[in-house]
Amino acid sequence: MTPEQAGIDLREKLSRVPDKPGVYLFRDGKKRILYVGKAKGLRNRLRSYFQKSSTLDQRKTAMMEVIRDFEYTVTSNELEAFVLEANLIKQYKPRYNVLLRDDKSYPYLKLTVNEEWPRLEVVRKIMKDGARYFGPYVPSGPMWNILSFIRNNFPLRTCSSPPEKRKRPCIQYQIKKCTAPCSGSLDHDEYMKMVHEVRLLLEGKNRGLLEALSKKMKILSEEMLYEEAALVRDRIEAIRKISESQKAVAPELGDADVIGIFRDGGTAVFKLLFIRNGLMIGSRHFVVSSLTDESEAYLLKSMVGQFYGKEVIPPADILFGAEPEDAALLTSWLSEKRGERVTLAVPKRGLKRKLVAMAEENARILLRSELEGRKMEVMEETAAFLHLEDTPADIGAFDISNIAGSEPVGSFVYWHAGGFRKEKYRHIKMDAVKGPDDYAMMKEMVRRTMKNLEGRLADLVIIDGGRAHLDAAMEAFREAGGADFAVVGVAKDPDRVFLPDTDNPLSLEGGGGAALLLRRIRDEAHRFALSYHKKLRSRRVFASRLEKIPGVGKKRRFALLRHFGSIEAIRNASVEEIASLKGFNRTIAGKISGSLAGGNKE
Repeated sequence: MTPEQAGIDLREKLSRVPDKPGVYLFRDGKKRILYVGKAKGLRNRLRSYFQKSSTLDQRKTAMMEVIRDFEYTVTSNELEAFVLEANLIKQYKPRYNVLLRDDKSYPYLKLTVNEEWPRLEVVRKIMKDGARYFGPYVPSGPMWNILSFIRNNFPLRTCSSPPEKRKRPCIQYQIKKCTAPCSGSLDHDEYMKMVHEVRLLLEGKNRGLLEALSKKMKILSEEMLYEEAALVRDRIEAIRKISESQKAVAPELGDADVIGIFRDGGTAVFKLLFIRNGLMIGSRHFVVSSLTDESEAYLLKSMVGQFYGKEVIPPADILFGAEPEDAALLTSWLSEKRGERVTLAVPKRGLKRKLVAMAEENARILLRSELEGRKMEVMEETAAFLHLEDTPADIGAFDISNIAGSEPVGSFVYWHAGGFRKEKYRHIKMDAVKGPDDYAMMKEMVRRTMKNLEGRLADLVIIDGGRAHLDAAMEAFREAGGADFAVVGVAKDPDRVFLPDTDNPLSLEGGGGAALLLRRIRDEAHRFALSYHKKLRSRRVFASRLEKIPGVGKKRRFALLRHFGSIEAIRNASVEEIASLKGFNRTIAGKISGSLAGGNKE
C-alpha cells in the first residue's frame, strides 16, 4: 500500500515521524495489531514500507495490502526499542511477526542462599534476590529426579516460613527428610556445609563433592562415629550413581546454550541444547511455520528475542551456526538480563562446532518428521473436504491477471511434498486473446500449460475463480483429451470451493488445514500472475515514455531498460552516465535527460 492509497492523513502522519529510535505498530481497518517492529530511525524505516520501489518479502508485501494505520513509540536508544518490541510481540502476538507460539515457562531449582537457613525449591519465575538458580530443566523429568535425590540424601528444610516462626518440628523431621532448624538446637555451620554440598552437586562439581565427602567419612570413622560415617558413605554411593546418569559434555565448557536451525520452505525448526557446568541438562525445540523469504539471521534474532524474553536466565555463552541479526544489540540485552557478560559465538571448529552441528542435525530430523506428518494429515484432510476418492500427492493452480484486457497474463504454480516447487511454475502472455474475456484467457492458459507440461499437471488442480472459470477450464481439459486428475474452483470474497459435479459450493470458513492449504496455493497462483502482469505493464509504460523521445528507437530503449531498470533511475542519471552506454552520445543523452526531467514518477 502507498500513502496515496491510504489517504492524505497517512501521508501527513508519515511526514511527522521523527528520525529517532523506537517501536512501530501496524494496524488493519479494524484496529487490530498486525505487526510490531523496531527501528534505529523510525522515519526512514516507516517510509520504506510505503514506497513504490520498496523490496519487501512476501509476508510484508501481503501485510501492506491490509495496513490502514500505524503508530509509534520513541525510545532513548535502540536497545530500549528492542526490549519494548519483544514485550509487545509477547503481548499481542501479531500475525505477521515470526512467532514461536510458546507460552510455557521453564522450571528452575532455586537454592535460597540469601536466607539464613537455605532451602531448595522449584520455581518458574526468576528474581534478582540473591538466590542461586539452576536450570532451565527442559523436560522437567530430570529435575524432579535430582530434587528427589537431594531431599532423600541432603535433609534441607522444605518449609517456606522462617524457622523461628515455627513452634516445633514438622513431620519432615520425623521421617528424617529435614534437620529441623526450627528446633533451635541445630548447628548452623554444619547446616551450611550441607548447603555447600548441595550447591556443588547442582553445579555438576561431583568430583569435588565426592572428595569432600570421602574425607568427611574418614574423619567420622576415625572418631568412631560409625553411624554418621555410614550415612555419608550411603550419600557417596548415591552421588556416584546419579553422576553416571548425567550426560557430561565437557567440564571446561561451563554454561552454554546451543541453538541449531534447519529450514525447508515455509517451515523451520529451532533446536536448543541446555548445557550447565559441562552437563547436558535438557533440550527444547520450536517449529515455526508460514515463513516466506526471511533470512536465517532474522529468524535467529526473533527466536532469541522471544525465548530469552521469557523468565529465562541466559548462560555465559550462546552458540549458533550463523550470526543472528543485530548481534551486538542482543549481546547487550542478554548481558543485562544475566547481570554479567554474555557472548554470542559462531564456532568454526572443535567441541563447540560439534555441538552446533548436533543441534542442527536434530533440528533437521525433527523438521523431516514434522513435515511428513503434516503433509499426510493435510492431504488426507483436503481429500476428505473435497470428497475425493484418492488422496492427492501434489496440487497445481491456475490464475489469470489483467486490467480491462490490458497486458493479460496467466500463471500456473505447483505444490508438492509440503512446499512450492518453482521449477514447474509457468506463466504466459495472452497474445491470442483480444479484449477483457477472463474465460477465454483461462481456457488459453490451461491449453498452453497442458501442452507445455505434456498433460501432467498434478493430482489436484485448482482454478482461481468461481463456477464460470471452472467451467471454462473443464472445457479446455476436455478439448485436450480429458483430465485424469481432480479439478476444483477456489473463489475469493467469499472464500468458496466449486466442484465440477455439484451445484452447491463448499465454504472455506470451516475447512481447517485443508482450507488454509487451498487458500495458500490459490493466493500463490494469484501472486505469480500479478507479478508478471505488473512487470509487463511497467515495461509498456517505460517503453511508451521513451518512444516519444526523438532518436530513441527499440534498440536504445532496450539498452536503457537493461542498464537502468526504471524511468526513475534514468531520470536520476546524469547525461554522462547515459552517454557512456554503447550506441549513445551526448546529444541523445541530453534529449533523454531533458524529456524525462519534468515527468511524473511512474
